[in-house]
Amino acid sequence: MLIGEVARRSGISARMLRHYESLGLVRPSSRTGSGYREYSGADIRRIFHIESLRSLGLSLKETARALDDPAFAPAALVGDLIDRTRERMAAEERLLTRLSRIDAAGPADWEDVLQAVALLQALASKSAGARQRAALAATGETAPVPADALAEAALNEADPNVAGALRWALARSDDDVPPLLAQGLDSPLPAVRERAVRTLAALPGDRATPHLRDALAHPDEAVRGCAALALGARGHTEAVPALVGMIVAGRNDTDAADALSVLCDAPGTADEITDALVTHLTADATRPPARGRLTQALGDIPGPRAARALASLTEDDDPAVALTATYLLRLRGTE
Repeated sequence: MLIGEVARRSGISARMLRHYESLGLVRPSSRTGSGYREYSGADIRRIFHIESLRSLGLSLKETARALDDPAFAPAALVGDLIDRTRERMAAEERLLTRLSRIDAAGPADWEDVLQAVALLQALASKSAGARQRAALAATGETAPVPADALAEAALNEADPNVAGALRWALARSDDDVPPLLAQGLDSPLPAVRERAVRTLAALPGDRATPHLRDALAHPDEAVRGCAALALGARGHTEAVPALVGMIVAGRNDTDAADALSVLCDAPGTADEITDALVTHLTADATRPPARGRLTQALGDIPGPRAARALASLTEDDDPAVALTATYLLRLRGTE
C-alpha cells in the first residue's frame, strides 16, 4: 500500500508518516520500481500501534522504546502516565480557578485583569510581607480579589500578621461566607480547622452565625471554643453551655467568663448562667481548680440568684472557694 493510500485510510498525514520514518519509528518494508514507499500489513499495524500509544500521552521517544525495547515495562509506564495526567489536570484546575476568580472580580479592562493576577500571585508569594500587602490591597475598588481567593489564603496562612490581614480583608468584603471556610471546619488538619473558625468569627454581622452555631457541636474543642466565644460576644445564648465547659476545662476560661458576663444583658440569661455554673460547682466530678474558676465566673454574673449562690459558697468545704466567694460578695456590696 502506497503512502497516500495509508494516509487516507489511517487519517495520519503523509507528512507525519514521513516524520515517523525519519525517527525510525516505522519504515516501509519496500519501495516500488519507481521508488515510492510501499507499506506492508505489518507496517500498517505498527502505525496503528504508534497512534494508540501516542493517544495515551507517550512522547515519540517513549513510543519507540515501548515498541522496540523488551525491557520497557508497561506497568511502570502506565503509572508514570497516570502521575503526569494528574499533574496536568491539577495545573488545569489551578488555571481554571484563577480565571474564575479574575472573572468574579469583574475586570473592566486589561489593566484590571493584570492587577487581579498580580494580587493573586502575591497572595501565594513565599514572602510574608508580600502576602500581607496583597491582603491589605485586596479590597480595593479596582479589581478586588474575590472572597474565595482570600478564604483559601486564610486557611493556608501560618503567619499571624498575614492571617490577621486576610481576616480583615474578608470582613470588609460584601460577599457571602465563602464555602471554603465552612469546608475548612472539617479539614483533617487541626491548624486549618482553627484558621477556618477564627476567620468565620471575624466576619461582621450574622453572615457566619449559622456556621458558628454548627461549630458548637464540633469534635475539636478548639473549634468549639472559638465558636462559643464569637457567639457569646454577639449575644447568642446557645453558647452558654460551651462557655461554661471552657471554664471547667480551664481553656480560655477568662475569655469565656467575659463572654458570659456579656450575655447577661439578655433577659433571664443571668439566671440561666448562674444555674449552669452552680450545676458544675456542685457536681462530684468537678475538681478543686475548676470549682475555683467557676466561683470567679459566678462573681461577674449580676442578679440576686448569683448573689445567693455566692453566699452559700462562703461556707464551702474548700477554703479557697469560700474565701473567693466572700471576697466577691464584698466587691458586689453584699454582706
